[in-house]
Amino acid sequence: MELHQLEAFSAVMSSGSMTGAARLLSRSQPAVTRAVQDLEQEIGYALFDRKGPRVTPTSRAFLLYSEVERSLVGLDTIRASARAIGRDEPTPLRVVATPALAAALAPRALAKLARDHPPGRSRVDTQLRSVSAEQVAQALLSRAADIGIATLPLDHAALDVHYIIETPCVAVLHRDHPLARHAVLPLACLDGQPVATLGNRYRLRNRIDRAFDQASLALHVVLETNASLSAMMAAQEKLGVAIVDPVTAFGMRVGDVEVKALDTAIPFLYGVVTLSGRLRSTEVDAMIETLAQVSHELLPGAVRHAASQHGALVAHDRTSGADNSSDTATLLNRDLGAKV
Repeated sequence: MELHQLEAFSAVMSSGSMTGAARLLSRSQPAVTRAVQDLEQEIGYALFDRKGPRVTPTSRAFLLYSEVERSLVGLDTIRASARAIGRDEPTPLRVVATPALAAALAPRALAKLARDHPPGRSRVDTQLRSVSAEQVAQALLSRAADIGIATLPLDHAALDVHYIIETPCVAVLHRDHPLARHAVLPLACLDGQPVATLGNRYRLRNRIDRAFDQASLALHVVLETNASLSAMMAAQEKLGVAIVDPVTAFGMRVGDVEVKALDTAIPFLYGVVTLSGRLRSTEVDAMIETLAQVSHELLPGAVRHAASQHGALVAHDRTSGADNSSDTATLLNRDLGAKV
């Protein structure tokens, strides 16, 4: 399996045609076609259904594509590191994070690191990639990243969890919504109301469902998405009330909406992780601590837990729901005006 074959396959998947792939790669169309055909012959199955000049990816092609893209991204990372070594420069700091954390948290931490950078010392370039929580672990295990930021669970024997941040979810709604009058929004007010929220049932969505079930409330989801920003945009368009992570709510500005504390604590949990047994650079250690600092600056009511608490937090062994909701809501509401 040759690199030029994988690049040709990736380009065809991206462009939708052999001709388009040839333009992307600055190769001839016959050369791209031959590379793809050689790859198909080597792996033993077709990657595209061909109808004249048009091609349609097979189901196997989509499965292979995700693996190929990760490999090509890793190769680009190696190239960047090789160039830095050749110029006697520090290798780039490689960060992977789930979408909300990559968009709203990591850039703030990087900006703080830049501001606090010692004068006269060379700054390290950064590569920041947004991936799924499952892919964060994979990037670290394959050594394609130096540090990961992802929602729980993060229970992997080969990864070191440095700490866990817990912060309560919030409601986002249009400022003209009747419920916007509440300083702290009672969860009971959302009984049967249109809600926009997350769809991954093994992470945050599980806690949202649990909160409604424990309160014997009907959760009416009109928009299920994999990105909190999409749910917030739905709230902006008056499609419903968004229940989202506070990182997105406080970290990304959306017009005509208000962010409200909920009277019931729905914890949003994320951790900072690195590969076990790997020597960490000073830049990685600085990023680990800066992420914690920025979390507390950005998120009202944020609590830092030791990594040893991972199992208890995931298993919901801690006191939750009505027992600690008033304290959480008070912390969140106290700083709400400054954050929105």
